[in-house]
Amino acid sequence: MMETTLIILKPDAVQRGLMGKIITRFEDKGLQIVGCKLMKISPDLAARHYEAHKERGFYSGLVKFMTSSPVLVLVVRGIGSIAISRKMMGATFGSKAESGTIRGDFGVSNSFNLIHGSDSPEAAARELELFFGKGEVMEFSRAGEAWVYDSSSGKAE
Repeated sequence: MMETTLIILKPDAVQRGLMGKIITRFEDKGLQIVGCKLMKISPDLAARHYEAHKERGFYSGLVKFMTSSPVLVLVVRGIGSIAISRKMMGATFGSKAESGTIRGDFGVSNSFNLIHGSDSPEAAARELELFFGKGEVMEFSRAGEAWVYDSSSGKAE
């Protein structure tokens, strides 16, 4: 099923100059970038985004980190894009993430983990609404789409 998900390249990814390398991985995989903005997250937006973690010990540090520097916020679309993106990201902590994943290849920290991705269709819908307004997510077809998904059976696989 075609899904649209939110990806955030966190302050450490932006500050380390990894944006292009990370975006390339999503495009190389065949996922489509349909929205993108460089922004500084306000404390209010960070609090709303991470409200599910409000009672956890790491919450205040996470909000402080996410508001410390610009982030790159992406909208990624593709069949199964949520699960694919999360697999590409790797385990939460770079020190435990498998080689070949974004966190495994670029991270070692157990605090700074480079990237956020929605974990479900419901979370994606909620998060996309927080970061993108009406008209900021594009709808467009790609000429090479037939080479990303096998549609020979009449449905994309």
